[in-house]
Amino acid sequence: MDKVKAIRRGTATGLPLDELLIQINRTLLGWCMYFRPGVSSATFQYLSSYTWAQVMKWLRRKHHRINRKDLRRRYCGGGWWPTGEERTLFDPGKVRTTRYRYRGTAIPSPWPTAG
Repeated sequence: MDKVKAIRRGTATGLPLDELLIQINRTLLGWCMYFRPGVSSATFQYLSSYTWAQVMKWLRRKHHRINRKDLRRRYCGGGWWPTGEERTLFDPGKVRTTRYRYRGTAIPSPWPTAG
């Protein structure tokens, strides 16, 4: 979470939204691919809402005189998800998690068997 906030703070508001989205999407995609095998759906949902809030905060700082309705109209493509000229904010909440299947006794025991 701190990394997303650091990217948001470190990106100058003079740059286009696509520059911010490139950096944030790269970070989010890496996290999601790393934590995907675990039980992380709820965490991905939280990460999704957190990054949305951070990007909207950056847009409010970039256009401090425009109200939220006009920001949404200009940068969210009619919906609520931030979209630049060529890029859209990656949504971690839509990543499907993969669970390990139960293998039972197929897992070898690290201890020697008595016998």
